[in-house]
Amino acid sequence: MNTKFPFRRSILASVICLTGSAVTLAEDSAISELEEITVVSQKQPYRGDAPLKSLPQAVQILDSDLLSDMGVVELQNALDLAGGVTRQNDFGGLWDSFAVRGFAGDENVPSGYLVNGFAAGRGFSGRRDASNIESIEIIKGPGSALYGRSEPGGTINLITKKPQFETEGYAQISVGRFGGYRLEGDYTGELTDTIAFRINGAYDEAEGYRHNEPQKYALTPSFLFALSDSTSLSYELELAKQEALFDRGVVAIDGDASVLSARRFLGDPRNGPMEVEATGHQFVLQHDLNNDWSILAGLGYRESSFKGYSADTELSGGRQLLLVDGETLNRQRRYRDYDAEDLSGRVELTGAFDTGPFTHHVLIGADAYEFELESIQNRWRVGFGTMDPTYSVNIFNPVETYDQPIPDPQNNNLEEQSSLGFYIQDQLDLTEKWKLTLGVRYDDYAQDITNRLAGTVTKTSQTATNPRAGLVYEMNNNVSLYASYSEGFRPNTGIDFFNEAFAPEESKSYEAGVKMSTPDERLSGSIALFKAEKSNVLTSDPVHAGYSAALGEAESQGVEIDLSGNITDSLRLWFAYAYIDAQTTNDVINRDWGVEIPAGSRLINVPEHSGSLSLIQSFEIGDSPATVGLGVNYVDDRLGETIDPDYILPSYTLVSLFGSYSPMDKLKFSIGIDNLFDEEYSASSYHKWWTMPGSPRTYTVSMRFSL
Repeated sequence: MNTKFPFRRSILASVICLTGSAVTLAEDSAISELEEITVVSQKQPYRGDAPLKSLPQAVQILDSDLLSDMGVVELQNALDLAGGVTRQNDFGGLWDSFAVRGFAGDENVPSGYLVNGFAAGRGFSGRRDASNIESIEIIKGPGSALYGRSEPGGTINLITKKPQFETEGYAQISVGRFGGYRLEGDYTGELTDTIAFRINGAYDEAEGYRHNEPQKYALTPSFLFALSDSTSLSYELELAKQEALFDRGVVAIDGDASVLSARRFLGDPRNGPMEVEATGHQFVLQHDLNNDWSILAGLGYRESSFKGYSADTELSGGRQLLLVDGETLNRQRRYRDYDAEDLSGRVELTGAFDTGPFTHHVLIGADAYEFELESIQNRWRVGFGTMDPTYSVNIFNPVETYDQPIPDPQNNNLEEQSSLGFYIQDQLDLTEKWKLTLGVRYDDYAQDITNRLAGTVTKTSQTATNPRAGLVYEMNNNVSLYASYSEGFRPNTGIDFFNEAFAPEESKSYEAGVKMSTPDERLSGSIALFKAEKSNVLTSDPVHAGYSAALGEAESQGVEIDLSGNITDSLRLWFAYAYIDAQTTNDVINRDWGVEIPAGSRLINVPEHSGSLSLIQSFEIGDSPATVGLGVNYVDDRLGETIDPDYILPSYTLVSLFGSYSPMDKLKFSIGIDNLFDEEYSASSYHKWWTMPGSPRTYTVSMRFSL
């Protein structure tokens, strides 16, 4: 709703809330000293008007202040701070990939996440920059009952910085180890009394500790139109480009990935960089019908591309010379050209009403999308058993001595997806303390895959209905207990031996926990117990060789503890811990290798124990503000290869130091040191020969000038 207050303009100069609220200012000509301030609250979709503390699930929020203080500039690094979120194979360092509570989804595409409620994981948009992120919501547990197709572990929603009518902004330059150089800026202000504008972005380049020469830019202009006291319209444009040499990491020698230096690049620099480009548009219209009811509508369009040549370490033992002499690494040469278009829309009605003693907080909505992906992949590899050294490299002295072979066509597909969904949720205030949440979502999904090389078309259509239920007991203003159950689904791509579409992945999730805060609400936290089950995971067909079948089952269970806030007026705390037991629950055959995986096998790249701790102390040097901070991140050992249970990535603990000093009002200097003790570690892995080493000790020095 819109609320008017007679305050001075300066009082709400920088108001912006975690749900994406923006502030508009309208002058009252009859008052010289005071002005009328209109707060236009731009709601987040799929949320309704229920506060986060009343939701029957755990929610973590990483805000931009925390990311800025710690020098975090990418989404993937920010998620290292979140409990239960772990890194997965990042496809040569060119996309964000993570698991939430042990489940990662399809490892052949980027991980799914939302930006202001719009799906941003479909297609290939590169690694997400943090320059325009206001906050990151990690909404634990299944989201299919509202958000549509999602993993049972949780949903990640990025809330971007919104235009404001008060002028503010900054420009920042950073330099660091391994040739790191970064320019970042942000500016917002009014264009007229009813139109606000914002533009932010960053340019980033480096040699990189892997010598893969990453380079990227991100630019996000946006507008907010206050059409009336009850109606607002926002538009956001996103432009992004990324270049880097394709990088599969290092090879483990006798199961030890630390034998080779973390800086040893085994790709082919002659291939040039892979290029990733993305353009996105978001329109959001909000209209308040009255004090209790509002309509929220959104339209999003995103196009992205991913193309270039790569040198991929050959994983087939019958083609790998490394097994013969211990030093010659055979590689495949591939060319990829992926182009995606994604059009999505939604409309929601939210409001509240009473029936007798009960208050209903109702959310009714519909969404739809059309997604198209053209994927071309060409490949060259040595013949099986020939051990041809063509396009090989010595792992101890990686100098290119062979000509580059020409890849042959391997895949040329056009995939078209369409989906229409309807959802409804009612949160009932049964009493002042008891809250009951009931919800259901229906999806109608269709997919056509055209194989241009084979001249075939495969058509798929699926429907799913997913319920959700939760109960919250608010003991007092500071402690609440909750329990929830939800079902979810995610369609599988492709066909089986009988030319039939695979059944979709189905999931069930259970969660119970407690949310709490101190009486002064300076500190808040939660403890959550969870269990999730997933079925119809794709695996190799045990009867028809070379085909897949939806036969796999997996489960994840554990506990998460989150705590954040201010210990004192000057000391800020962020703590997250997760214990996750994620494993297969039936015997399956790995679909890539045809190797049997017994029930009870660990899921790849998922540690049992992980946690992070950050402390930020504010103080003054003379009359100038300063900060100093400490960060600790622990990750337990993890399975590094699905088909080899003996390949384990060792645990690691990383320590970071960071601080800032502002000698004058508008100038701030910052410094950050990551991996202070220069620990050698593996960040993630797909195979013992595709293991990504973590970054050595890195430092960054920054200077920021604010308006």
